[in-house]
Amino acid sequence: MNQVHRIPPILSEFDLYLLGEGNHLKLYDKLGAHPMDMEGVAGVAFVVWAPNAQRVSVVGDFNAWDGRRHVMQVRGTGYWEIFVPGARAGDKYKYEIMAHGGALLPLKSDPVAFSGEMRPSTASVVVDAAALPRPSPAPASVNAIDRPMSIYEVHLGSWRRKGDNGQFWLNYREIAEQLPAYCADMGFTHVELLPVSEHPFDGSWGYQPTGLFAPTSRFGTPGEFALMIDAFHKAGIGVLLDWVPGHFPDDPHGLANFDGTALYEHADPRQGRHMDWGTLIYNYGRVEVTNFLIANALFWLERYGVDGLRVDAVASMLYLDYSRPAGGWVPNKEGGRENIEAVAFLRRTNSELFGQFPNATTAAEESTAWPMVSRPVDWGGLGFGYKWNMGWMHDTLDYISKDPIYRKHEHGKILFGLHYAFSENFILPLSHDEVVHGKRSILGRMPGDPWQKFANLRAYYAFMFGHPGKKLMFMGSEFGQPTEWNHDISLPWHLLKDPAHAGIQHLVRDLNKLYRDTPALHALDCDPTGFEWLITDDAANSTFAWLRKGKNPTERCVVVVNFTPQVIHDYRVRVPFAGKWREALNTDATLYGGGNVGNAGAVSTVVTRDSPELHIVIPPLAAIFFVPEV
Repeated sequence: MNQVHRIPPILSEFDLYLLGEGNHLKLYDKLGAHPMDMEGVAGVAFVVWAPNAQRVSVVGDFNAWDGRRHVMQVRGTGYWEIFVPGARAGDKYKYEIMAHGGALLPLKSDPVAFSGEMRPSTASVVVDAAALPRPSPAPASVNAIDRPMSIYEVHLGSWRRKGDNGQFWLNYREIAEQLPAYCADMGFTHVELLPVSEHPFDGSWGYQPTGLFAPTSRFGTPGEFALMIDAFHKAGIGVLLDWVPGHFPDDPHGLANFDGTALYEHADPRQGRHMDWGTLIYNYGRVEVTNFLIANALFWLERYGVDGLRVDAVASMLYLDYSRPAGGWVPNKEGGRENIEAVAFLRRTNSELFGQFPNATTAAEESTAWPMVSRPVDWGGLGFGYKWNMGWMHDTLDYISKDPIYRKHEHGKILFGLHYAFSENFILPLSHDEVVHGKRSILGRMPGDPWQKFANLRAYYAFMFGHPGKKLMFMGSEFGQPTEWNHDISLPWHLLKDPAHAGIQHLVRDLNKLYRDTPALHALDCDPTGFEWLITDDAANSTFAWLRKGKNPTERCVVVVNFTPQVIHDYRVRVPFAGKWREALNTDATLYGGGNVGNAGAVSTVVTRDSPELHIVIPPLAAIFFVPEV
């Protein structure tokens, strides 16, 4: 043991200074397990934060899991370190921590482990980070606000499976061979992966992580994960990761009560435990904890080259009384309900991320009216690149699930979203949360007979792609999965043998192409100058028309949607200039499963005293996009 301790310190004085300040934004280069040579000796350096521990040992394959053999030395404000000669990449390990008073805690996984064992085992695994492949970058403009952004949200464990009964997951290499090509073929610009950080329970879908720095071992190694990211980038697809800094599970091998005290969490359950999820809440007022989380956010971009993070459950972080009864929460220092420390943490995370990775982005799942979520920090905002538009999602899904005979009474639910559509940089989300827990699938919400269900779905998807805001669609929705998503089985790909489902998939592919190829539909997605209502008052016909505008005067697109099952003839829509307007997409096309009612591919304007007009036929439960031929 003395020979081990004669090796020079692992943490420098400057490391300790930065850690004490909470400013070591690459703490993952020092904390965790790092194979290295020290004074000509090959081994692994281990560093862990446990300031209230009486003793910490590293145990693992290299010492027969005997805590007496490698007792660590404490440095600074509770950072324990040791160099273990002969340990190497691939070794499994944990920390044996003795709390003050002499009680041994359950063996703890490394909070900064770069890999973990396959569940139900929970040991950390030593990784040689220097040997990881470095993914090629995505196009620099992939997240630009004036570029198209159509996101395919994916749960890697159930997108597609293998085996006679679909009982086996695809691994990262197999996913890399199939999913990027599928996204590219379908015209999606991004893939968003449900949380890939290591997690013990499949049913959490990754939203209760125990290993924030470790790509889950369910699908392979960190190196294979990096190769998967590279495959997406080579296919021109940006990669967004779902990131969960709002809470963590209380599994005994994880962060909970890490050194015998509430270290990462609050001790008071009114602050430290989520009532809804039975999880623990990070203590954002502790600089070491926010340093850990911010470094983790940066880690995924620096180490694996991902293009952005979607931050889960932001509302639960912002409000101290989130889902709590009166008297069941602790007010902030000013007596309010806002979590001042969490606000500061989110602002700093976004500032650091955009400062170090200017081509990256962040998106907030934030379900309240908190102001300026996607506005810069120096304006007083939270600094996110985008915000999910939960209000749009709830209102429009409620509208479209009504029988058409009642939609005239719900007309405002389509209009209301445009009152605030440009208050944030919005993403329109049809996410995994909308196809589980009894909500039905998106197709399953549609009213009517089978033909009407599919027609409603086609019209709704087209409405979404014509509406201002970036787009997000959960896997399976792109071909009209009829049942709720089940994380334990593959998507029902066999449905594509049915022309109705194949038609939905073909429509989504064509909507993505139209959205990407038509600047009027994306260049001013988040700018009020890019949108103009043309018809808002036709509740009797449940019909809407609007104009989308690009940056150049000729970049225009008229969108008309009929949410009734009747054909509407000689419908008059004013347009900004005279000439021929091409029917760029009609959701009633036979190719998509429709009845092929339309306008023979193009319409010429009729000149009136006020402005040119299109006199058009609108198919039942359908949307049409018109672009000028100039």
